[in-house]
Amino acid sequence: MTDSNQPPEIRLDSGHLYREETYTDRRIGTLRKLLPVHADGSDDPGRPAVWEGSTSLLTPAGTLPPGFEPAAETFSDAPERYPGAARAAPRPGRTGPAPAGARGACAGAGVAA
Repeated sequence: MTDSNQPPEIRLDSGHLYREETYTDRRIGTLRKLLPVHADGSDDPGRPAVWEGSTSLLTPAGTLPPGFEPAAETFSDAPERYPGAARAAPRPGRTGPAPAGARGACAGAGVAA
């Protein structure tokens, strides 16, 4: 029987490590490029890089930090796909898919919803 007062073991998965590069316009949001690496820190060309975006939404309940993946292949793709991915990001109070023509949710953060 486990002791419920003990925290769970927290361990990084050394087979799924990434090095992070951060880019921002210092106005609307941030793009992070996650580059796959081996457990020794060397590049892992066998796995694709992953792009993540984030912004801040002002809501009546306060500021929310939605995160999303702009599905970019290249550095120039990431900023181009950022608005659509941001609009498609889940947000409290919205159920079901994004409204027609919108692929995310960033009203109030400088990205039209």
